[in-house]
Amino acid sequence: MTPEILKEALHGPEEIALLDVREHGQYGEGHPFYAVNCPYSRLELRIGDLAPRRATLCVLLDDGDGVAERAARRLDALGYSNVTVLQGGAPAWTAAGFPLFKGVNVPSKTFGELMEAAAHPPTLSAETLHAWQREGRPVHVFDGRPFGEFHKMSLPGARCVPNGETLHRWHDLVGDPETPVVINCAGRTRGLIGVESLRRAGVPNPVYALTNGTQGWALAGLDLVRGSESRALPESDSGAFDPQAVVKGFPCPTATPEQLAAWQRDEERSCYLFDVRTSSEYDAGHLAGAVHAPAGQLVQATDQWIAVRRARSVITDTTESGVRARFAAFWLRRMGHEAYVLQGDAAETLVSSDMGRTFVPPLPAEVEEVSPETAQRHLSAGRAVAVDLRPSTAFREEAIPQSRWSIRPRLPGLLRAMLSGGHREVLLVADDPAVAALAAVDVLEAEGITPLLLKGGFRTWRDAGLPVEARPDEPGQEDAIDFLYFVHDRHDGNAEASRRYLAWELQLVDQIDDRERGGFSLRPEEPG
Repeated sequence: MTPEILKEALHGPEEIALLDVREHGQYGEGHPFYAVNCPYSRLELRIGDLAPRRATLCVLLDDGDGVAERAARRLDALGYSNVTVLQGGAPAWTAAGFPLFKGVNVPSKTFGELMEAAAHPPTLSAETLHAWQREGRPVHVFDGRPFGEFHKMSLPGARCVPNGETLHRWHDLVGDPETPVVINCAGRTRGLIGVESLRRAGVPNPVYALTNGTQGWALAGLDLVRGSESRALPESDSGAFDPQAVVKGFPCPTATPEQLAAWQRDEERSCYLFDVRTSSEYDAGHLAGAVHAPAGQLVQATDQWIAVRRARSVITDTTESGVRARFAAFWLRRMGHEAYVLQGDAAETLVSSDMGRTFVPPLPAEVEEVSPETAQRHLSAGRAVAVDLRPSTAFREEAIPQSRWSIRPRLPGLLRAMLSGGHREVLLVADDPAVAALAAVDVLEAEGITPLLLKGGFRTWRDAGLPVEARPDEPGQEDAIDFLYFVHDRHDGNAEASRRYLAWELQLVDQIDDRERGGFSLRPEEPG
């Protein structure tokens, strides 16, 4: 498919998934606006969730280096029947005059900026909030991010309340109608969406988004808290904000369990089913086939869950109030997704489907698993070369001496070099057995190389007391395609990286074209 035809298809009436099969670092350095990352190194592990209907048109994008063709063969083996490749990959896209967007979660962040310009949710500067705290003025500070991000860095006095949970637990979190509520994130979007959500629900309290979040706080010269342990959220939804007010503030259509069952059987359209509760609630029991996507993160990072444009998305909360489902479905619809809230308890009416299924191949029978001691003998004898498939950041910290870092799309070149050097065995080292199994499939296609797998991964080598070494400069930044260096240290005290990131987010709206802008609804009322 040419870039011009792809551009038209992305804005056309039919379902289409644009899957960027490059690695995370490559994707983050520049991708088309609607591209969703499905890296070749984990392709089979991600595709079942991203594209649940195997007849969906899937367009694969690479760097014009043949990785997309390899990925297409893998998808064909899984039964995907409508796969094509973007001719020339990302370089051809830019050559055709279409921009590439840096960063991740680009559609959600762009929508957040457009929404702020249209709705003007109230904001509060870091300096003002700090002054309030010094004065001892009562104020609730809620961090709208997941706990992992909150734990890394947070504001003094903040409580971790991910977006979607605030309204769900409102009366247990906010004891009176007068105390101001400040919502922050790491940057801008989640704070803005969180505050506008409270306004739409009609909460009586003054509400503010902290300008530029934790980065704005640090840029104001104020100290962040590292390693904070937040109080647990209230257990029940008895404190939910008035569900009727939420229905009025977040108008969106509903789907019955019978409709969902029919949609999951539909061979012409894709249907996602998302459970937007907390991970502990989801793990305690969820509807068959539901994928866990916390409400705030589903809105913040649509490109991590929804790859198929013009697919249906059904949102379930399974609690009496259903506030979180309405929160997520409403904002998804404003971003151009066809989203519905699931009515009632559908546990006994769902049909089985591939939704949520990952394709994890078993380790090929031709691959022998070896102990650390056996692996060392093969390496010492010069018969094998150790190839480390762990994240590049982990390899830099600690690695097997003389091992080489690589990743699935780069294996063919490495294997050719090994053969020319007279090596006939490769020892695969991986933390994730599934990643190793996928890489082994590619190794077996290289004639003359015998793959071995280090049983238990790198940890067993280290635990056996065998030698390890730091490799701080390997792989180099250009070769570490699994890691996104784009302003990566903005949360670690690099003020210039924070400024670049905030400038990037503010400039997103200037990069999109009229058709991309037209995919969002910024009207006060719910789109049709």
